[in-house]
Formats: sequence, C-alpha cells, structure tokens
Amino acid sequence: MNTENLKRIIEQISRDKGIDRALLVEAIEEAVRSAARKKYGSRRDIEVQFNEATGEIEVFQYRTVVDEVEDEETEIGLEDARKLDPEIELDDDLGEKIPDIADLGRIAAQSAKQVIIHRMRDAERDVIYDMFRDRQGSIVNGIVQRFERGNMIINLGRTDAVLPRDGQIPKRSFKQGDRIRAYLQEVRQDSRDSQLILSRTCNEFLSKLFELEVPEIAEGIVKIMGVAREPGFRAKIAVSSTESDVDPVGACVGLKGSRVQNVVQELQGERIDIVPWSPDPAKYVYNALAPAEVSMVIVDEDNHQLLVVVPDDQLSLAIGRQGQNVRLASRLMSWRIDVKSESRYANLEDKGYRSLVAVPGIDETLADKLFAGGITSASALAAAEIEQIKAVAKVDDERAEDLKDMAAMNIATAGGAESESEVVQAPAAESESGAEQASPEPAGEGEAQDAPQPE
Repeated sequence: MNTENLKRIIEQISRDKGIDRALLVEAIEEAVRSAARKKYGSRRDIEVQFNEATGEIEVFQYRTVVDEVEDEETEIGLEDARKLDPEIELDDDLGEKIPDIADLGRIAAQSAKQVIIHRMRDAERDVIYDMFRDRQGSIVNGIVQRFERGNMIINLGRTDAVLPRDGQIPKRSFKQGDRIRAYLQEVRQDSRDSQLILSRTCNEFLSKLFELEVPEIAEGIVKIMGVAREPGFRAKIAVSSTESDVDPVGACVGLKGSRVQNVVQELQGERIDIVPWSPDPAKYVYNALAPAEVSMVIVDEDNHQLLVVVPDDQLSLAIGRQGQNVRLASRLMSWRIDVKSESRYANLEDKGYRSLVAVPGIDETLADKLFAGGITSASALAAAEIEQIKAVAKVDDERAEDLKDMAAMNIATAGGAESESEVVQAPAAESESGAEQASPEPAGEGEAQDAPQPE
C-alpha cells in the first residue's frame, strides 16, 4: 500500500473538515482490516496499526502455536513459529507482520474505500451536529447555493442547509449567489439528507427578527406574547412590557418606524400589526382587530369563544381581505372569534329573525335579506307569496318554493308553536354579507366568506 502521502492527507482532511485526527486514523485502520480479511480469510485474527513515525499502515496476523497444524488461518507449527521467535512456546499467540499489503485486490480495495468514506461521513455529521446544535432556534446567514426540487440549498460556510419549499416566503424568488437569512428550525444528528433544516415562514423567524432589531426584547423588558402569520402577506405580533414606563408597541416600531420597517424589509413587504397584549380577552381582541373599531365583546370563557360586535361600516375592516384580519386575530389569541355588525346583532335579538335562521337552508346572509324585505319570521316565510320571496331573496322559482316549503315543514316539526315578533311588511332591501367567523384552525377553515376588500 502506498503510504507516502497518507500522513499528510490525514492532517489535511482533519484540518479542512474539522474531523478529529484519531477518528480518521481509526477509519483507515478499520478499512484496511476489512480489506485484509477479504483477501486473507475472514477467520484470521488480523490487527491493523498506523505507525505515526513512518506514516505506514502495518498489518499483523495472530496465530496459535501448535504441534500439528489443522487450520492454517488460525494455527502455526512450533518449528515455523521458532523461525520467527526462537523463544516461542506451545499455545502462545504469535503475531506476524504481513510484509506486503500493497496488493489487496480490487474488491478488497473498493471495500476499504467505502469504509473510509462511510466513517468520514459519520464523523463529519457528528462535527456538524456538535457545531450547530446550540444554534438551533436562532437566525443563521448563508448564501443560496442551488435549487433541488423546489427546495433551496443554503451554504452556511462549513456545511449546507435545506430551506424546504414550505419554508420559503411566497412572492419572492432568490437566485444563486444571493445572501439570505433564515431560522434554524431543526438540527438532526442522524440523517441521510441534510442535517440542518431552515425556515422563513415559521412564527419564530418573525420573533427572532424583532429580537435582533429591538434591544428591549433582547433585554427582556418587552416580551413577545404571541405571533400569527400568513407569510408574505400579513402578520400580527402581540407584545407587553415588564416596565410601566416602556411602551412595548413604540419600542417595536422604533423611531419613525425604523425597527419594524427593517423586519418588513427582511420579510419582503409582509404587513405587520403590532398589538398590545392584555390578559383581558375583551380588551385583547379589541387591540387584535385594530384598526377596526369594536362596539361590544361578549366573552364565553368556557368555550374560548368571543362574539365581537362592530359598527356596520367597520365590518369589512374588522374581517379584512378574505377574512385575513379576523383569522389572524383568532390565531394570535387562540380563541374562536365571531364578528357581527350591529344591525345583524340587533336582528339576532329578534325571535322572528332567529326562527328564520333556524329554517334549514337559510343562513344569516339570506335571513338578513328576508328580514329587511319584510319577511320577519319563519311563519311569515311560509305564508308569503312566491313572487315576494323571489323579489326579496333574489332567487329563482324553484329556490323560492323550497324556502317556503322548508319554513312550513320547520314550523310543523316544532308543533306549530312560535313566539315571534309581529310580521311587518317592508320594501325589499339587502343587508351586509353573512356572519363572519374565524377560529384558530388552519388557514381556509372558518374564514370570512365574501367579505368586502378593504385597504
């Protein structure tokens, strides 16, 4: 085996890869041992040592001294043994250096190569794990190296990390060579793929960015109480202060908005609402739904549910575009939030209106239209003319007949007894869009439907 440059190679790999030199030597010894056994027999007692002085790999085989040899792989005759060591006795173990191991054979050499590569990868994984395990949960800086099946490979200097597709902010594409910051979400010790998993869409990334920008957060004076994000679009962050003379919102906004703007720029224009936290859920939701005004909040502590009543002209603002504002507020608080306008809330106080909503197939949006058009109860709907229902509800003949039949069936099922307000005929008119709800479920569930699009 050519060992002329082996010592130098070991030193260079240890220095460049940060791998312990002893681990490299052990890997080489194991590889040569495996190759020698393939060549000379797996039953032989073979030991391999790296000679530090000469930089040479030395291979020894050990055999037991016997009178009569039955197994040449494990035994040696006394006469032959004394040629090597005149003082050897029966039953002693004799170590014999194999003089020429340069030619271990193609298969054995390939096996040695695979063992060395495997051990080096294991050692390098351990080095990476030890280097980054204490940095898990922090922000790291890197350079975009390449793209693989939608994932982004980020070079962090000593190693590469993966920024998965679902960890990338929409609407913005990086190109090779760009500098990037991300949250180190996971450090894996044993992984065939990347050990380091990054994210730019998790809530923790936003929290850490504010921690870097706002000294009061790093010092513990201002605390982040909650974060809710729809990455690339909008986010809400709730903050509180441990000192009465420190305004947590002002600290996060910074002079002329400098601090929050730095975070917004890093998140590629994501709109950020900084919300004062409160232990009172009614006050908290009032802050969380800003800039919309709130008229009244009804708190259901047992079910973690809030009924929020807002002025009619504030409904679309409270709900937000496609329900985004109320949805983020709900996630921020981990409470279910039901937002209603003052007019709809007033309608719900009417027994006749509630009887309309109780009819299968009638939601609050349709009930609003019927109620505003003078059909103010289920019995009024059952007694109304088809043409009136069509005009008020803006439906076709078939749908109008279905509504009329369902109302009559619902009254009959209830035994015909209703305590309803008096039926008052009024011109047909439309109210606002239907009841808007949000819950701390994944985006898309319990969202506000057909909400106006405020800006």
